[in-house]
Amino acid sequence: MSIIGGLNKDFESRVRLGLMSVLMVNDWIDFTEMKNLLKVTDGNLASHSSALEKKEFIEIKKEFIAKKPKTSYRITIKGRKAFQQHLDALEKMMRG
Repeated sequence: MSIIGGLNKDFESRVRLGLMSVLMVNDWIDFTEMKNLLKVTDGNLASHSSALEKKEFIEIKKEFIAKKPKTSYRITIKGRKAFQQHLDALEKMMRG
């Protein structure tokens, strides 16, 4: 396997990398907080989170609080495992 063979293409985007990093250390986080942490647009966050949801790496919960829509995210077990493997591959690359 090549030196980059262990990296997961699903996490190549800086937005996805940031999103997964935030979710590794938080249980649920809402859309607005995630958007502010990552400094991205609504559409950018929505498209990247949707792609990660399709891969079953994150769960997206949509609900109404006081008649206002609220979207929240959390990492799945599958997502945590895949992202940890990605981080391990990055660490291995840095060690040579």
